[in-house]
Amino acid sequence: MKNIITIFLALLAISCKSQTVSLETAAQCSEANPCPVFTYVKDINNTLNKYVGWKGVYNGRFYEMKFNKALYDDMGMKIDDIRGRIRITIPGNISLTIFDNFSEPDDKKTRFSGLGLTKDLQGYRMIFGGSSPQGCINHGTVSLRINPSTPNEMRVKYWFNNDIVVGECPSTFSQTFPEQQEILLTRQ
Repeated sequence: MKNIITIFLALLAISCKSQTVSLETAAQCSEANPCPVFTYVKDINNTLNKYVGWKGVYNGRFYEMKFNKALYDDMGMKIDDIRGRIRITIPGNISLTIFDNFSEPDDKKTRFSGLGLTKDLQGYRMIFGGSSPQGCINHGTVSLRINPSTPNEMRVKYWFNNDIVVGECPSTFSQTFPEQQEILLTRQ
């Protein structure tokens, strides 16, 4: 009986260890390629480390992004992801700040958090939520792509969520990210 309990505990310990999968494995799961049962999607290959600090200019606006690796933990399911900070300004004699959450100390309150690697493993998707006056939509999905042949360049593209809104959006409102336009940033 003692041996059976020892074997059972050993098998349980081995199965718990096998409940960790890499970000790459999780990203490639599909109906045709199901994932193993897991409780932790871990950045085993340090894939998220390349998303650190980036700057660039698009359409007269200066974009600055920085990301922190974070552990998302929800009822026992753990996922390594990144949480972002973004600052958008219009340079000039007096810089005009369009959006800035760099000073937010809590990663959970930046409203710029990871969704995971893309299936082709060449990009990372995030969800972003900017300030939204009534009647306006300013949240959606952001795609980050770093081509291995140009590792100091990141291409950023944004798609807003097609939510239902009530009321008119003011004509002075401008989305934080341009819709479906590619922004080229360089590593800092």
